Amino acid sequence: MQNSTKKRQQAILDIIHAGPVFNQEELALRLKEAGISSTQATLSRDLNALKISKIPGEGYVIPVNSHPPTTDLSSGVLRIQFSGQLAVLKTRPGLASAVAALLDTQVMRPVIGTIAGDDTILLIGRVDASQADILDALTPLFPEIKNRVVI
Repeated sequence: MQNSTKKRQQAILDIIHAGPVFNQEELALRLKEAGISSTQATLSRDLNALKISKIPGEGYVIPVNSHPPTTDLSSGVLRIQFSGQLAVLKTRPGLASAVAALLDTQVMRPVIGTIAGDDTILLIGRVDASQADILDALTPLFPEIKNRVVI
């Protein structure tokens, strides 16, 4: 992760810790006041990466552990191939269910859900999600995923 990303994400955590933030526009304004400019798409990715949730009436809420979980399953994902907003992940034999279960427990805006077999997962992305959005959402769990894309 680049220093600018770490700095921005730490600023987001600091702002939300300081008091309620109810929408991304407000968050972007507070970041700008802190000297950090950010697009809405970047804020969405940061909020997703930090596992920050939005609760009606309360605003954004930081989980106890705001860092993505580490997993030893990352080496089990061998490759990913896209067809529009659908992605097929190939895993080592027997790991697809575990990887899909991990994915399904994460809050990833670009991903609707998964269907798993023995060594294959069908990942279904939202209609407005790009392949890059899906890869960005998967990267915290599977750091090498971008190197495993099959065209």
